[in-house]
Amino acid sequence: MKLDALDRALLRELQNDARQTNRDLAAKTGVSPSTSLERVRVLREQGVITGYHAAVDFEAIGRPVQALISVRIRPPARPVIEGFREWAARLPETIGLFVTSGAHDFLLHIAVPDVNGLYAFVIDRLTERREVADVQTTMIYEHVQSRRIDPAGADRHGAARDLR
Repeated sequence: MKLDALDRALLRELQNDARQTNRDLAAKTGVSPSTSLERVRVLREQGVITGYHAAVDFEAIGRPVQALISVRIRPPARPVIEGFREWAARLPETIGLFVTSGAHDFLLHIAVPDVNGLYAFVIDRLTERREVADVQTTMIYEHVQSRRIDPAGADRHGAARDLR
């Protein structure tokens, strides 16, 4: 889908605050509320907007310790990879799961209550799986996450780049 300046502005504003009213969104983007509503509806229907989510503070929910865990699977067959992916994605500790290339097949981003919880997750949960051949764990000191990403072809201010 080709995104114009209004689409980019709507996406930028929704990523800043998805709970704002349509009237506020329209005012911030300089269009009528009906135009804003229709354009957001089209962005949802086209799959550009896939949902609205609440950001949570991991410490406030009792999971202040985060880690990235690289996992190598053997044998590297599609059913084995898919089975592990489905299992790992359902774990309550899993924040994110990446299927990767290279030395490892997966990168798991997890959040746990403490270092003992991390140890138990790696030793008791991951290694219980026969297909797990190797695990490398990296603790996260700080997680800085961008709350907004502009569509490709837009500069950092959200304007379309001149590609001439």
